[in-house]
Amino acid sequence: MSTATGTPEMLVGLARSQVLIGQAATAEHLLQEQGFDLAAALLGAPEAHKAHLPDAANALIVEGLILDFAARRLPGPGAEVLAQELHFLDNPAVGDNVCVTGTVTARPTEDTAIIGIDVECQRGHLAEGSVTLRLPAQPIALRSESRPDIILHRHKHLERLMARSGEAAPLSAAVVWPCDKDSLLGALEAMRHGALRPVLVGPARAIEAVAATARVSLEGCDLIEAETPHEAAAIGARLCREGRAEALMKGSLHTDELMAAVVSREGGLRGGHRISHVFAMDVPTYPKPLFVTDAAINIAPDLPTKMDIVQNAVDMLRILGIGMPKVAILSAVETVNPKIPGTLDAAALCKMADRGQISGAILDGPLAFDNAISRAAATIKKITSPVAGEADILVVPDLEAGNMLAKQLSYLAGADSAGIVLGARVPVILTSRADSVASRLASVAIAQLLAAARRAGATSP
Repeated sequence: MSTATGTPEMLVGLARSQVLIGQAATAEHLLQEQGFDLAAALLGAPEAHKAHLPDAANALIVEGLILDFAARRLPGPGAEVLAQELHFLDNPAVGDNVCVTGTVTARPTEDTAIIGIDVECQRGHLAEGSVTLRLPAQPIALRSESRPDIILHRHKHLERLMARSGEAAPLSAAVVWPCDKDSLLGALEAMRHGALRPVLVGPARAIEAVAATARVSLEGCDLIEAETPHEAAAIGARLCREGRAEALMKGSLHTDELMAAVVSREGGLRGGHRISHVFAMDVPTYPKPLFVTDAAINIAPDLPTKMDIVQNAVDMLRILGIGMPKVAILSAVETVNPKIPGTLDAAALCKMADRGQISGAILDGPLAFDNAISRAAATIKKITSPVAGEADILVVPDLEAGNMLAKQLSYLAGADSAGIVLGARVPVILTSRADSVASRLASVAIAQLLAAARRAGATSP
C-alpha cells in the first residue's frame, strides 16, 4: 500500500498512529556513475579504481538508498533512524536498477517501528536487514525539492587534457590587449603552470597598472606597446606570421576586433580551411569530453563552410588523441525535412563523409540533441546509429543555436569549457570574461597540443 500521501509536489510522512504492522512500500533507483564518484570521494578511493571500490564504499551506496527510502517512502519525512542491522550480499554496480522494499514488521513502543528491508537488482539480492525508526507525533510534509540531489562537479576531462599538455613545451603566445584583471591573470596563471610564454601586446602603463592592482609581477613576460585594440590585434597577428609567437590569445578587447586581424586578407592569419570555433565542454553528467562547433565565429554557415567546420573539429580531436571521433549533426528533428534546411545540410555532410570529402570521423545526422547524447533516447526513438548516444562532436546548425547550447551546458549543467579558434595559421585562444581559471588553462592546453603537433609536422587544423 502507499505509505506517503499528498500532491506530487509534496512528501507527506506517516505519523506514529498511522504506521501499522504489515504496511509495505517500494522504491526504485537507477544507479549512475555520479553516486560511485561520491562514495569514492567521501572515502578517499582513487577514481581510477572505481570499479573496485572498498567494501565500505559499496556499503555506503546501499545504505544511502535505504535511508532515502525511509525518508521519502516509508514512513517518510519526520522519521528518525535509531538503529539498523544490515547484511550485504553483493556489491552494487553502475547501471543497476535497484528496488528497495520495506515492510513494517514490529512496533516495539508507541513511537518506534521496525521496518524489514530487502534490496535487490536485476542481478540478485544486494542487501537485507532492518531499520528501527522513531516516528513523529504528527504527519510531516516537505516539498519534494527540499531534499536536493548531490551532483559532483568534477571536471576530470579538462584535468586530463591539461595533464597531457604538461608534456608539451610552453606555448609562446601573443596576448592581445590584456588590460583587465581576468585576461591578464589568465595569461600569468598559465605562465606560472609552465604552459605559456606570454608576449603582452597593449598599452604598457595600463597593463602595469592592472598588475599592480592585482599584486602580481610581470616578470618573465615580454611587453610590446600598442595604443589601440586594433593596433594590438594587428601586432599580435604579425608576431604569429613572423614565427615569434605560436598562438594568439584574446585579452579584454572585443572578439570581432581580434578576429578582424586574423581574417584580414592583408596581414592576416588565414589558413587552408575556413576559420571556425570549438568549445571543449566538460559536462559532469556526460562520460567523456563534448565538443560544440561552431558557436562563436560563423553566424549562418552554408554547406561548404559546415564541411570545413566539421573537418577542423575532427582534425583537432585526432591531435588530442581521439582517433575516430563520432560527429552528430544537430537539428530539431532526426529525420530529413525539406522545410528545415539544417536537416538537408546534415544529410549532405554525411554523404560527403561517405565519399571521403570529410575524413577521419564517423558522421550521422540529422540528430536531435537528446538522440546525440543519450543512448536511451535513441533507443526509444528506434534510432540505430554508431553516433547516437556516443557523440564526441556536436555540430550545430548556426551560431545562435551553438551559443545557446554551450551556455546552457555551462550554466544549467555545471559544465566547464575551453574555447579555441581553428583554421588559422596558428591556434587562437578565445576566452570570455566569465571563464574560470580552469577554463582559461584548458584553452591554453589545447593550443599547446595543437602547436606541438604543428612543430612535429602533423596535420593540424
